[in-house]
Amino acid sequence: MAEQTHVLFVEDDDVIREATQLALERVGFAVTAMPDGLSGLEAFRARRPDIALLDVMVPGLDGVSLCRRIRDESTVPVIMLSARADSIDVVLGLEAGADDYVTKPFDGAVLVARIRAVLRRFGHAGGVRAEADPAAVDGGVLSFGDLEVDTEGMEVRRAGQPVGLTPTEMRLLLEFSSAPGTVLSRDKLLERVWDYGWGGDTRVVDVHVQRLRTKIGQDRIETVRGFGYKLKA
Repeated sequence: MAEQTHVLFVEDDDVIREATQLALERVGFAVTAMPDGLSGLEAFRARRPDIALLDVMVPGLDGVSLCRRIRDESTVPVIMLSARADSIDVVLGLEAGADDYVTKPFDGAVLVARIRAVLRRFGHAGGVRAEADPAAVDGGVLSFGDLEVDTEGMEVRRAGQPVGLTPTEMRLLLEFSSAPGTVLSRDKLLERVWDYGWGGDTRVVDVHVQRLRTKIGQDRIETVRGFGYKLKA
């Protein structure tokens, strides 16, 4: 029997927590649900889930701080839940290392779709484990100045030193390095990296590009105003 994908869900609202847990379990996920950030951190360390679903406003240790603590220890995918689409908490969560976010109130089917999209990027299928997508990996070491991208070993070096990237950052860099000098629009990056089959919030792209720049060099990825981004060849 295939092993279930394990979701850590941190939400302080009892009704939302219980209803969402049931909805996720109904489609095949194993769920550990916690009411606050501190118990969520303990559960993360004890259970090592496949994905973390964190509400921004939880007591004890807020969701953004919890995301930072998780990111310090793991590259496990993280989705933030925010009550307002225009909230600064969305950006703070992404800057803390979250891979995506969902706005509350959310439809259960939409939440499941977003979770499965993130899991596909990280080499899981919704509800069960799966092998990494071989189409996402291309052979060879690509060089861009002092930046080297090993697309087989999935490693990055800058001036000979290893660069630690999250899986989402790595996929973003692979998209850029597969077409150096070519402008990639935010919508195209949402489709290719975040697996969005629908329009998404481009702030996700912008924050991840900025995070990637801090690791590989601020001038390595150029902003082309009105169009998108490109990797300097």
